[in-house]
Amino acid sequence: MATVDPSVTSAQTLQLAKTAKRDYLVAIEQRYQDLWRQQAVFEQNAPSPEDLAAANLDASSDPDNVREAYPKWFGTMAYPYMNGSLHLGHAFTLTKVEFAAGWERMQGKRALFPLGFHCTGMPIKSAADKIARELEMFGPEFKLPEETDEELANGTAAVSLNSQPSGNADPTKIVAKKGKQAGKATGLKYQFQIMQLGGVPTSEIHKFADASYWLKYYPPICRTDCESFGARVDWRRSMITTDANPYYDSFVQWQMRKLKALQRIKFGERYTIYSAKDGQPCMDHDRSSGEGVGPQDYTGIKIEVTQWSPAAAEVLKSFESELAGKKVFMVAATLRPETMYGQTNCFVGPSITYGLFASNKSDEVFLITRRAANNMAFQGLSPERGVVSQLGSIKGDVLVGTKVKAPLSVYDEVYVLPMETVLATKGTGVVTSVPSDSPDDYMTCQDLKKKAEYYKIDPSWASLDAVPIIKTPSYGDLTAPELCKRMKIQSPKDAKLLAEAKEAAYKEGFYQGVMLIGKYAGEKVEKAKPLVRKDLIDASLAFVYNEPEGLVMSRSGDECVVALCDQWYIDYGESTWRAEAERCLGGMNTFAKETRNAFEGVLAWLNQWACARSYGLGTKLPWDPQYLVESLSDSTIYMSYYTIAHHLHSSIDGAKVGPAGVKAEDLNDAVWDYILCRGEKPETSVPIETLDKLRAEFEYFYPLDVRVSGKDLIPNHLTMWIYNHVAIFPERFWPKGVRANGHLLLNGEKMSKSTGNSLTMREAVGKFGADATRIALADAGDAIEDANFEEATANAAVLRLHTLAEWCVEMSKDTTLRTGAKDSLFDRVFENELNALIEITKEQYDAAYYKNALKWGFYELQSLRDWYREVVAEKGMHKDLVMRFIEVQALLITPIAPHFADFVWMEILQNKTTVQNALYPKVSAPVDKTLSATLEYIRGLTSSIHSAEGQQLKKQKKGKQNLAFDPKKPKKLSIFVAAAYPTWQQKYVDLVGEHYDSATNTIDDKALLPKVSKMGEVKKAMAFVQIIKQKLQTRGNVSAEDILSRKQLFSEGEVLSSILGFLEKSVGAKEVEVVVVHETEDGGVKGVRGEEEVEVPVQALSAVPQEPSFVFVNVEA
Repeated sequence: MATVDPSVTSAQTLQLAKTAKRDYLVAIEQRYQDLWRQQAVFEQNAPSPEDLAAANLDASSDPDNVREAYPKWFGTMAYPYMNGSLHLGHAFTLTKVEFAAGWERMQGKRALFPLGFHCTGMPIKSAADKIARELEMFGPEFKLPEETDEELANGTAAVSLNSQPSGNADPTKIVAKKGKQAGKATGLKYQFQIMQLGGVPTSEIHKFADASYWLKYYPPICRTDCESFGARVDWRRSMITTDANPYYDSFVQWQMRKLKALQRIKFGERYTIYSAKDGQPCMDHDRSSGEGVGPQDYTGIKIEVTQWSPAAAEVLKSFESELAGKKVFMVAATLRPETMYGQTNCFVGPSITYGLFASNKSDEVFLITRRAANNMAFQGLSPERGVVSQLGSIKGDVLVGTKVKAPLSVYDEVYVLPMETVLATKGTGVVTSVPSDSPDDYMTCQDLKKKAEYYKIDPSWASLDAVPIIKTPSYGDLTAPELCKRMKIQSPKDAKLLAEAKEAAYKEGFYQGVMLIGKYAGEKVEKAKPLVRKDLIDASLAFVYNEPEGLVMSRSGDECVVALCDQWYIDYGESTWRAEAERCLGGMNTFAKETRNAFEGVLAWLNQWACARSYGLGTKLPWDPQYLVESLSDSTIYMSYYTIAHHLHSSIDGAKVGPAGVKAEDLNDAVWDYILCRGEKPETSVPIETLDKLRAEFEYFYPLDVRVSGKDLIPNHLTMWIYNHVAIFPERFWPKGVRANGHLLLNGEKMSKSTGNSLTMREAVGKFGADATRIALADAGDAIEDANFEEATANAAVLRLHTLAEWCVEMSKDTTLRTGAKDSLFDRVFENELNALIEITKEQYDAAYYKNALKWGFYELQSLRDWYREVVAEKGMHKDLVMRFIEVQALLITPIAPHFADFVWMEILQNKTTVQNALYPKVSAPVDKTLSATLEYIRGLTSSIHSAEGQQLKKQKKGKQNLAFDPKKPKKLSIFVAAAYPTWQQKYVDLVGEHYDSATNTIDDKALLPKVSKMGEVKKAMAFVQIIKQKLQTRGNVSAEDILSRKQLFSEGEVLSSILGFLEKSVGAKEVEVVVVHETEDGGVKGVRGEEEVEVPVQALSAVPQEPSFVFVNVEA
């Protein structure tokens, strides 16, 4: 038997050789996870009566006043689906809520982050059914036949097992394809192998034939993985969805009844993406591919065959009896019915095989592709719903030369001609030709006329001229020929140019065009188009035809069609409702302009959405229980359910009644209205005091502060979440924020089990520990663009955390650290920069820029520590400052690496309570910009000196001659300090100031640089201007005003005197001297060292205040 090894999914990821440091950190993590669990640290509640009384409030107080006294924050992510373990992408999305929860706690808020388990829909039921069939085939041990084992070993196992089609679908017409899990995994053939790949023991897999077992198996795994990650989740509020939880079931039924009462749910016949195999609409969550794809509405033009080509007539003899007494119509799918007056011929793809299919009329046959016939079979266009009745087939090339009657055309009859670009995967494979208004048609017709012999056609078949049918202001009455002429399109193969021309022709024709011909001559095309379509349909010359906009594959493995169904649907897009949703979005924080733009785009097109299905798991539609509420419709307002779930039930399935003592059957609509919508007092056996407590809990935590999910949910779930909130809840409870993140790459590549480049959350935490994984996820990025988890970053974080932990322990025990006054320049600069980093990091956390928060509050903070340790090496670090650094480091990294932070906070700093309850640190003093500038000056100078020395070493290694100095021999470092700015520079500073925009921190170079060029000192002036520009644009905490006024914030002499010893040691110089450079009256310079005047080299001339120059020279040993 071939058993799938789950380790193959991560085979290409980083393999760790040594794990001692990781294990040290993991031991810390487990200690603090146990502590947090025991102390229920993440369980948040609304203020108690005692809390309210302490703030002079009571149960009747306005929730806004309660929140003012006791600030709250409430964030959620899209609850994960329970058909497998959480992958690293889930963890990435989770961090956006989780880091925020940690941050908001540090602001003194009651930060609530609950997490439920989504089980609604088809995936679990479909997979369970597959396991059931495989049990019948292979037994509980899943013993494969030898030949199947061999196929698996050779990698030739292909398509997955599929259930029989539902409803009236013809089982012989369904082609099996791979399901989502198989397709996205390793191409495995069977569901049990997919389970093995996910780490499920083979001995357990038979239990998964029962769909309810999935609901018991995966939620505990999800919780365990999240706890091992250190997630700040209030697990009391968790639930599973579907009717397996009677409380949640009641909640969803109330939601659906409320939407129906508001006339937001309606019933009617509509076109929808449909799975023939499942026998029901296939909504986004039911798809393995094609999320966001909807029906494309076409007009099916019935082009009657009047005379077959000789070749076609010969082929048709083989099924002549099937066609006897019937008209054959070649059906073309068009988006532009108003142009049918200009048809000059009909195109087919010469290499496409067409079918002749029985239609819904006994005397009519449609000549179209099989794909189109599959769609029509579910739109009332075939003899029997879901059944495709094919009478025969014929190749496109033999149809060429067939004579047809094109509806509305000014020409009585036209011919069928070849077109190489016709696709079998779009439309019907038959294309009407309107060369007056379609650039593609025009260029193909021109090509056929020129090369009739090459295409083996009679020249007369392509001889009909383009007919003026629409007049436009830009292109006249023959739009396509004019566009092709202007754009110099030479061939039907100029695909890119033709696509641009097509778009231009359509927009101009639709919005600006006027009809020249037919019943609606003189009318604007925009008005005439639907009228022409109606006339064609009323005259039985056309019909409505829909197909998917693109390929849609269901999770059951079949290619979806568009079906015309009687169904319950939510009327998204209705004008007044949409306006409310747009107003809600306008008041929300979307964290990124791109996210807001995406929502606005979806609100512009999202419309009627099927909200019921007949197969899967879920809540029964209350008024029509033959249907289930589909998975994107029962998951739009469940965030409100979190606020009271822990009162209602004490187990995720609702089997254990919660502390409120309320039974599920007590929750009628009036009760839900009272709790969640400020409804009237209900008639119920539940005490009103209990209901008031539930209402208070809801109204304290609502509205939701932030909702986080992947950007792929904007076109469906997240937009529906907005719609449902504005429909059901009073405005004060509308959501306040939404954040969409990109997909997560792994080591710069798309995560893929089939390539071995994949990690689950459990695998990542097992490999790197929780905090190192969290650091790498924070470092991955915060934008809506795709982010990247680098294992090298996680591995480096292990080393960094371990080293930092050891150092903190060592310093806390070090009795040699300096004590007393903290008055040296370096002490003051270090403490000031600690304060600056506290403020900068706070700004990043406030903006939810976790990558930047990590940069400033972790990496830069330790870089500052390293600098301080180096510059005071001779005197030693000050104990108070070292301990302050340790405290600040613990607090600044708490949202991202809480286990490490708590270790430092409790075991090193000896605090009595967890760091999870600590507030963000306050600065010890306002940030002193003079000290900040001093630090920047010291760091910049030492970096430049080291860089210059390094360059000399590189040149020396390359064997270059005439080096300025030999870095390996004794040397002297001379630093040249300008006593004042050269007088010639002031006019350029003023000029830069005139063209500087402080609001955007930008300089108008187009206006500035020509003026500089005219002032006669181009070479030195341009160099100087660049220096001023760079100072402005990288000014950090220094104000633009200080730079432009050239105010000297500190004494260079004092600073340099304080670091001479450090520089001598740092660069290994035998001597370091400081020379002050003065400008003389005659425009020259002189150098002064102490009291002595000295000659200065040419390098001294480039020194300006606070921008010293320097030079190395070799000296005697």
